[in-house]
Amino acid sequence: MRRIFVIGIGVGDPDHMTVQAIEALNQVDVFFMPDKGAEKAALRDLRTTICERFITSAGYRTVDIDIPQRAAAGDYLAGVDEWHGRLADLYSLLFEQELAEEEVGAMLVWGDPAIYDSTLRIIERVRAKGLALDIQVIPGISSVQVLAAKHRIALNRIGESVLLTTGRKLADGFPDGFGSVVVLLDGAQAFAHLAEQDLDIFWGAYLGTEHEILRSGRLADVKDEIEAVRARARQKHGWIMDIYLLRKSDPGR
Repeated sequence: MRRIFVIGIGVGDPDHMTVQAIEALNQVDVFFMPDKGAEKAALRDLRTTICERFITSAGYRTVDIDIPQRAAAGDYLAGVDEWHGRLADLYSLLFEQELAEEEVGAMLVWGDPAIYDSTLRIIERVRAKGLALDIQVIPGISSVQVLAAKHRIALNRIGESVLLTTGRKLADGFPDGFGSVVVLLDGAQAFAHLAEQDLDIFWGAYLGTEHEILRSGRLADVKDEIEAVRARARQKHGWIMDIYLLRKSDPGR
């Protein structure tokens, strides 16, 4: 039976690779490398760098996956489902063509495979099509963990919960019942519409890379700066990955 490792590789710093992940890398025959075009070539390059640094044998090979664009218009959930279906068809074809029975393939996933990544969902769709696969997941250091470490903060206040959500959801307003909210996938910068609320923000982009940017403070005071810095960085690099924590300001401060 074909084996597939889904390996979390952290968010940009090769030093964040775990011992378990490195041991898994050295068992792989074929690495399936997503290719999202010239704008995100740096992301593929880091995957290549990780392989070259940590794999002790030159016997592995790589297969590029030309990732199709997701339809931007229409119903969001339906669009994602259709896109995942196309990806599952593509993965299934490549696994059958490029990975022999009893060989080990791998997908290298940014951060941790369980946190706002759909690789596992897509591979489950491949298995549902009838392709026998033995899946093993190796967790990685997530952007959520790195954000907290870089800002030297705990994600939650004592006795309180923290919510992980997306910019799409935050656009509906700061969620009730939570004092701290970690926001991922916010291309529209939804935080800017909450500036009238008494909130603190801890923001980071390109975490773990040489281009890392950090900003923090009262949201009303720093939101314009974050928007400007983000726009300049995206224009310079052609892509951006950022994340932030919003927290109700400490009334005792």
